[in-house]
Amino acid sequence: MIANEVSYEGRVQGVGFRYSVKELAKGFDVVGWVKNLPDGRVLLTVQGDKTEIGEFLESILDSHLRAHIDRHIIREIPLSPKLRGFEIR
Repeated sequence: MIANEVSYEGRVQGVGFRYSVKELAKGFDVVGWVKNLPDGRVLLTVQGDKTEIGEFLESILDSHLRAHIDRHIIREIPLSPKLRGFEIR
């Protein structure tokens, strides 16, 4: 089990990005959250099996959201045992 934090840059706010990410998460065995940041980025935190997370993140880039993403940065973070489900914050 690992945890990743991903920041997405581009036209990622005001386009249904968070809702779409939450819907995509339903197809994977992952937990976490997604939220808008004041600087215009979207921040995603996700935990699960390394392969499952990789496929989930790839599904975001393979979706219609790709057109809104100029850049994304992935970094590993410590696990948060309190996370349950997947939510928009």
